[in-house]
Amino acid sequence: MTDAVKGPASYFPAIENKYGRPVAEWKDLIRSSPLTRHMELVNWLKAEHGLGHGHANALVAHTLAE
Repeated sequence: MTDAVKGPASYFPAIENKYGRPVAEWKDLIRSSPLTRHMELVNWLKAEHGLGHGHANALVAHTLAE
């Protein structure tokens, strides 16, 4: 039996399906951004890339936690 994925990573399959890009690509975009603050990055993903708030938040949280 496998444990269910929890936290921000639980959004990753839906993000890849909805936006057509692998999570690794989104994380590379976040890392390459000159922005560094969590909400700045979330708002940037929403405004520039059309992500929903929950998806953008999950990607940023997971990337910044690395």
